[in-house]
Amino acid sequence: MTRQFFGTDGIRGEVGKYPITPDFALKLAHAVGRVLKQTESHPTVLIGKDTRISGYMLESALESGFNSAGVNVVLLGPIPTPAVAYLTRAQRANLGVVISASHNAFQDNGIKFFSAQGTKLDDAWELAVEAMMQESPIWVDSANLGKAKRLDDASGRYIEFCKSTFANDLTLKGLKIVVDAAHGAAYQVAPKVFHELGAEVVSIGCAPDGMNINKDVGATHPEALIEAVKFHKADYGIALDGDADRLQLVDTNGRLFNGDEVLYLMVKERLERGEAVAGAVGTLMTNLAVEVALKAKGVEFVRAKVGDRYVLEELEKRGWILGGEGSGHLLALDKHTTGDGIVSALQVLQACARSGKTMAALLSDVTLFPQTMINVRLKPGQTWAELQTRSTFIAACKSVEQELGDSGRILNRASGTEPLVRVMVEARDPAQTKACAQRIADTLLA
Repeated sequence: MTRQFFGTDGIRGEVGKYPITPDFALKLAHAVGRVLKQTESHPTVLIGKDTRISGYMLESALESGFNSAGVNVVLLGPIPTPAVAYLTRAQRANLGVVISASHNAFQDNGIKFFSAQGTKLDDAWELAVEAMMQESPIWVDSANLGKAKRLDDASGRYIEFCKSTFANDLTLKGLKIVVDAAHGAAYQVAPKVFHELGAEVVSIGCAPDGMNINKDVGATHPEALIEAVKFHKADYGIALDGDADRLQLVDTNGRLFNGDEVLYLMVKERLERGEAVAGAVGTLMTNLAVEVALKAKGVEFVRAKVGDRYVLEELEKRGWILGGEGSGHLLALDKHTTGDGIVSALQVLQACARSGKTMAALLSDVTLFPQTMINVRLKPGQTWAELQTRSTFIAACKSVEQELGDSGRILNRASGTEPLVRVMVEARDPAQTKACAQRIADTLLA
């Protein structure tokens, strides 16, 4: 059985278009509640959201759906996705629910779930929910309806958790840091975390109005961060996305560091502290230079499918703790159960504070291979399966593979969250990389 609604990161789409509608959200929550009640007699779920205006509508619908199935609800308000994962575990709830479309524009929204342990749920659970949605609802009677309440100081609890992941003997005093929250879920908590650890904080992207989330700021638009770091003569800049589960980092010179470099830095820092690191997990998109550099340090490197849930699955299977994606989703499973932009930033700043070196100095032994990615939007009715059979596309891919040989690679894949095909080429020569990617993309655009 294949999933009808769930993608690589929950259910996502344009608000007002199926399935991101209030009637679907109510039906979904009711089905999830019934699945929970198969193993728990009185389950409780936590619901958090980002700052999109549509969050109010979806929150109310989910609350009603859960209550109608006899499930209690705790509302967290606007709060980062990783905060929901943490609080679900800390509050001993049965499920965490996040209303967010992450880095997408405000017109989109989504719904995703965390287990009682604060981890992403597997495909089997999602299939069970979709199967339950095909059944007729069973509304509980008044005496057995679920209740709803708000968790006081949910943000404050999460701030303290984030600070606890930073070494007690270190401080951020003396550093000026620009924090860009993308007008999203971390607009309140992120500046406070770095300020309370001693840094002088300059905040941008921290004035949400329900419709400006990710607009020209945040991890998907790091130009604003680079400009602010230079203007304020800051030491570092940290940009989160709309739900704060990923980040981009900038140094005082305006150099942008991506998730692949951060993953390498986290591994290197632990090795230099004398900790054993058996291996690290990246994705099909991870830069080849990082794989080469890690192997040079005796650290095994494994590629998972794109998506932090698949990185997590690979880590758990191997008993490893460090993994991530170039987009800025990083996992340090000894710190948190899921990707957390704030916690990941703190791990980097901790490495800098402990060593007395800048990020650039710590990463002097790895130089990323140039990558070119071209997003090709699918036309109505088109599918990735159909495009893959085009003779011109197949011929272009073979030609590029022969040209690159062992000095590069190509990767073509469908987006799990948008109607896009992503064409990626990686090689040592940037001009060759760009030309090869365009050759392949042109066959899909024709």
